[in-house]
Amino acid sequence: MSTAILTGQPVPGSSIEADLRSLGFDVRIASDAAAAGALLAEVPAGQRVAVVDARFVGHEHALRLGLTDPRFPLAAIPGAVTAQPAARRALALAMDRATAGGNTAASEPATTGGTEPAAVGSTESAPEVVTGDAPETVSGEAPAPVGTLLTGALADRVAAALSADGSDPHRPDLGSLVATVPDDPQTRNEARQAVAAVDDEAVRLKSAVKARDGFFTTYCISPYSRYIARWCARRGLTPNQVTTASLVTALIAAACAATGTRPGFVAAGVLLLASFVLDCTDGQLARYSLQYSTLGAWLDATFDRAKEYAYYAGLALGAARGGDDVWALALGAMVLQTCRHVVDFSFNEANVDSTAATANTSPTAALSGRLDSVGWTVWVRRMIVLPIGERWAMIAVLTALTTPRITFYALLIGCAFAATYTTAGRVLRSLTRKARRTDRAARALADLTDSGPLAERLAGALKPVARRLPGFTAPAVALLGGAAVTATAALTGFGGPWPVLAALLYVLTSALAVARPLKGPLDWLVPPFLRAAEYGTVLALAAGAGVNGALPAAYGLVAAVAYHHYDTVYRIRGDAGAPPPWLVRATGGHEGRTLAVVVLAALLTASQFAVALTVLAVAVALLVLLESIRFWVTAHRGGAPAVHDEGEPA
Repeated sequence: MSTAILTGQPVPGSSIEADLRSLGFDVRIASDAAAAGALLAEVPAGQRVAVVDARFVGHEHALRLGLTDPRFPLAAIPGAVTAQPAARRALALAMDRATAGGNTAASEPATTGGTEPAAVGSTESAPEVVTGDAPETVSGEAPAPVGTLLTGALADRVAAALSADGSDPHRPDLGSLVATVPDDPQTRNEARQAVAAVDDEAVRLKSAVKARDGFFTTYCISPYSRYIARWCARRGLTPNQVTTASLVTALIAAACAATGTRPGFVAAGVLLLASFVLDCTDGQLARYSLQYSTLGAWLDATFDRAKEYAYYAGLALGAARGGDDVWALALGAMVLQTCRHVVDFSFNEANVDSTAATANTSPTAALSGRLDSVGWTVWVRRMIVLPIGERWAMIAVLTALTTPRITFYALLIGCAFAATYTTAGRVLRSLTRKARRTDRAARALADLTDSGPLAERLAGALKPVARRLPGFTAPAVALLGGAAVTATAALTGFGGPWPVLAALLYVLTSALAVARPLKGPLDWLVPPFLRAAEYGTVLALAAGAGVNGALPAAYGLVAAVAYHHYDTVYRIRGDAGAPPPWLVRATGGHEGRTLAVVVLAALLTASQFAVALTVLAVAVALLVLLESIRFWVTAHRGGAPAVHDEGEPA
């Protein structure tokens, strides 16, 4: 239960008490500022608390946006301010400053709307947000004069005091929604008329849809999926439940595809689209009802990968029933798609700390901005990168109408073009951008490389050499070493010694690539080069084995390792750091796994190699899954900040 403290008696005819109770608040009334401070002190430390002016006039959804979003420790709208448990001390200090020498009488009306855009996302709400206590004053600055905080409603004075203390509360963008504190009957009537003129339910439904999405999702899914989200909200369903339903639907689709029959392929295509509708619905439900959590963000992101890659496996099984072996194509599609995502993740992490001034100074960025000013080019550019909506629609239609082989050919061609387009643009931006890489960005890139004990120890020995090499050394040696081991595995006969020698070279080049901080303009390419090398080597050796079971086993191994790499990304995005060092050491790191696979191929027969890949896949999957589940469940129960992966990678 949350507590709302109303400062003063509600105006006759006001719905503020009912609105707050409908949002889950226990309402208490304070006669003056001193009473409000006393009530604030009485609220249990583990509860969210809000201070709301009793004269507030506005939409219920404005209150919902300002007072119930679990992602922000402090938030405010005109006439109301709230704090989650971890930010209660900052609120108490601000209340003391705001009430010093004054009372709750308002001398000026509050304004309408907010100033800071609200972030949006997916999944179930978290009860608490963990942050540090706010400082009593801004570092190096004197507190704002008390007199400047004594105008306006008490809640607004508290919000101003929070900002002056360096704990600026989140202020959601209210758009056309009304939130104001009138100070006389005439302005109150005008505000009520403004409230009546805007349908806050329509605004709520519209804001449930992601602002930036693909063409297929925007025009073919969201126009009706938002109503499914509202239906779910009114029946008490959570985003996590809808996310799980989407996963189950996709797994059933994969099972239908695995039948290898035309009715099965048709059913698979229909169910895959249904799964995507539910995938859109879970995020819209989260935005509609403001249910966000760390666990939900992880489920939403990882289930997307699990659904797509399980479906690839279903198509490969279905094709095998018809006598067509497309496991190499399925594995190639997974490798290409995963490497595309690693490019997205690495580029974003490398530039996450760049300022607006340095992030958009390149000619490529300027050209992109000019293209975005022309309406139709925006949609074309969003479609050609083959985002999840367009990709799944293409897969579903081709599954129903053609064969798995044709489906995979189209997918590989489309993803290869999209990868070339996006990567080339990012390379051009990086070469002309003048942004400086931060230590945080370099650490994130180092974590994304997934370097094991072999590379780490060699990197320590190679540091003096690496410092004297040109800035482009890291991506160059990562590319050369990865290309060498992959090409050798693909072009030499299975079981020969050459891949082992190439893998040893790969270990050396990988160590040299990470021997110094990854702060160069193109160092974000190191993780995707390493991913492509590891996955590509496994694919080449399994295809070269030429025995039944080798490619499916390789598919399972790459899927398990890819999950580990995705899990690393989502930990970094959630500010939770990289996976524990013991896990990286236990799984060998990318270079250790690559070396192990080529050594197994050299020492074992083809059939034995297939068994070894299966055992390795099971071992890696158990390690990474158990640790990942333990971590995310613990983070959720511990009140980790509620987040969502809003930008699904292409």
